[in-house]
Parts: sequence; C-alpha cells; structure tokens
Amino acid sequence: MTMSDDPEIFVRQTGDEKMANEWALVLLAQGLSPRVHRRPDGAVLSVPQDQAERARAVLSAYESENPKKPAGSVEPTHGAGSLVASAVAGILILLFFSITDLSNSTISWFERGSADAQKILNGEVWRTVTALTLHADVAHALSNAIAVALFLGAVSSVLGIGLGGALMLIAGAGGNLANAFLHGSAHMSVGASTAIFGAVGLLGGVAVVTRGRTPSKRRAWLPIAAALALLAMLGTGGERVDIWAHLFGLLVGGVLGIVIALTTPRQPGVATQWACGGAAAAVLIYCWIIALR
Repeated sequence: MTMSDDPEIFVRQTGDEKMANEWALVLLAQGLSPRVHRRPDGAVLSVPQDQAERARAVLSAYESENPKKPAGSVEPTHGAGSLVASAVAGILILLFFSITDLSNSTISWFERGSADAQKILNGEVWRTVTALTLHADVAHALSNAIAVALFLGAVSSVLGIGLGGALMLIAGAGGNLANAFLHGSAHMSVGASTAIFGAVGLLGGVAVVTRGRTPSKRRAWLPIAAALALLAMLGTGGERVDIWAHLFGLLVGGVLGIVIALTTPRQPGVATQWACGGAAAAVLIYCWIIALR
C-alpha cells in the first residue's frame, strides 16, 4: 500500500484481514492512500489525516451498496465431496442391513442393538446410537438409505459433511433417548428415521435463525411449519412407524440447528469437519463394540 508523511488516522478495524484488504482496494480506486496494519486479532485500516473524512464517506457508500451478510448466517455450499459422502452413508446402511439381516450371522444384532426402552433406562444408553443402524426389512432399509443420502446431503450443504453428520447422529440418539423416557419399559424401535427427522429439524432450526434476521419476522416460522408438514406426510403412516421417535428427533435436531446457527458464523473448515466426522464414526463404532461384548 502507498504511504504518506501526514499523520495517519484509523478509519476501520476488523477481525477479517481479507475485509481490510478489500476496503484498502476500494480507497486506492478513489485515489486515496490507505494502509493496512496487521495485528494478532485482525487488521486496522488507516489513511493520512487529510484523507480521513473522504475515506469514511467512500467506505460508507461502498458498504451501503454492498451490505454484509448477517453475522451468524451459515452459508450453503455444494461440494462434490459432501454429495459423495452422503451417497456412501446411504450405501453403508444397505451394507450393514445385509450383514445384520440377510447373512446367516450367529450374532443377535437386534437383541444387542435395538432401542429397547427398558434397557436404555437401565443404563444401556449405547442402544440409542446402535438402533439407528438397524432396519426391520429390505423396504425399511432402502427407504431410509435413500432418505439419509438426501437429507445428509442437504444438511451438509449448510453445515458441512462432518459437522452435519455428527449433529444428525446426536439428534437421532437424542430422539431415541427421549422416546425411551416417554414409553418406559414396554417399547422397542430400530431405524435411521429418527436421525433423518433430526436432519429435518436441523435445517428448520438453522432457517429459523437466519430468516429471523430478515425484516419479515413472520417468515421465520415458515421452516417450522414446513418441518411439521414433512413429519405429518412422512413420519406418521404405517403400523411400524414410531411417530414419537420421529417427533423427538425433529425437536432435538431443531434445537441443535438453532444453537449452531447462533454460535457458528460460517461453515467450519476442513479440519473441523474431519474432527466432527471422525468423532461421530468413532462413537458409532464404540457403541457397537459395547453392544457386542
């Protein structure tokens, strides 16, 4: 950046160095002499004293024409890696179903891993996780595999594949745990659908927060209405459908989505995604290790 012998005046400060460089380029285009001072907590933009008033006016005009996106908004991204990972998740559901149901296995998978409410309340909490990977028949496994691929892809476009997958697992397990407390001893369930509705809740929770920042507050409730409509269409039909598990998964996912949208200004980076995804996979494997002991 160019420099001047006049005393410098700070005109902008930001934690985003890229933003400071953008401001500097705007001022340079107007013939001014900005300078970016890099600091551990970000950057400060300064100009010679005689240019300070004009610099502030130029930046104010630029910001009004190019408003920043609301803080805390989570921007969607559509990476090929997320799409592949979502498809792989669906395939793994079918693969695991073939191991647990179609093969002549001597392991009593359903006895060891189903969401048996009585056993969960007696301390076998790992069942809230393992039950998400078990399915009653081919149709059940196939429908959930497709739904997992679709909704994990949707969540991943907003939160990233690692964080999105981990939150879906937490929402599914949380839904199963709440369902166990509701029913008490005489209830058993299996299937990934609780996590699928957790994904619906995640999307709705994030959307509530981001829409809530818009001038039209009424629109903030649209995601909730859409999620409940989807629950009514997909989560209540059939004799084997566990409506309460679906509802609890939706609610837990909604709370998680709101918390993430409020606390995460942007989609986490690659390292965080790998850490979250790895932790989710480790929890799932560990729960099955406990179940099969």
